[in-house]
Amino acid sequence: MNWDDLRFLVTLGREGTLAATARRLAVDQTTVARRLRALEEGLGTALFERDEGLWRPTAVGARVLERAARIEEDVAGITRLAEAGAGAVGGVVRITAVSALIGEWLVPRLPGLYARHPELRVDLVASNDNLNVARREADIAIRLARPASGDFLIRKLAGIGFALYGAARGDLVVSAGDWVAYNEDLDHTPEMRRLHAMLGEGRIRLRSNSLRGLVRAVAGGIGHGLLPCFVADADPGLVRLSGAEPILYRELWMLIHPDARPLARVAATADWLVERFDEAAAGFAGRVPSPRSAPP
Repeated sequence: MNWDDLRFLVTLGREGTLAATARRLAVDQTTVARRLRALEEGLGTALFERDEGLWRPTAVGARVLERAARIEEDVAGITRLAEAGAGAVGGVVRITAVSALIGEWLVPRLPGLYARHPELRVDLVASNDNLNVARREADIAIRLARPASGDFLIRKLAGIGFALYGAARGDLVVSAGDWVAYNEDLDHTPEMRRLHAMLGEGRIRLRSNSLRGLVRAVAGGIGHGLLPCFVADADPGLVRLSGAEPILYRELWMLIHPDARPLARVAATADWLVERFDEAAAGFAGRVPSPRSAPP
């Protein structure tokens, strides 16, 4: 048995299908099946069984997966310790955050990071999923909630204000009860709960998982929207309807594994992020009156 076989096992347990495992590991499905079969033959027991198209661990497989996941984190820790000794600010740092933050705010500021550290490379993962920092799926995670558990170094980066917005074009007539909103799988978020509380007899005319799509929908007169101020205030197609003070706040947090923080590339990137968020604090909070706010 070797760690590489266990890596296939752990990934299959996490992904649930051969196809998804193959994509994650950048191999083909036959390789995944072959490595799993070799591991099962070496251990002398079945570790997975097929169930309605998914690969589910057997009772023995579940216990093996638990141990293998701990080995995976230990291997990642060894790698981080080795990298920490290098000291130079170079190599790849992987940052995960929600897509709106990456596309609308982070990418335009990256040239400043590259100017400071020319040998640094950045992988940005735009995702609402909680990539596992301990397994090195990401070096730095930026999330719209403080983690309830886990061994992380955490720091609050900003408070994000949300306000009501409509189309800036005066020739667009939008009913007061027409709204745009995120897809139903995000109904648990504070902004969606607030919107549903205000909805009353109104209707949601458009749902999307794309913030940029919702912004364009509001600008086009499809409906009003409850949007983050740092995105909406900068869009000339929108006007704030709810006044200078946001009606909702959420907190933005940075998560780093304790073993990763000593890495020069991670430390340098984290410090740069803190500086940029501090500079933009007022814009994120949304307390600066928009020049396009509707009159009271």
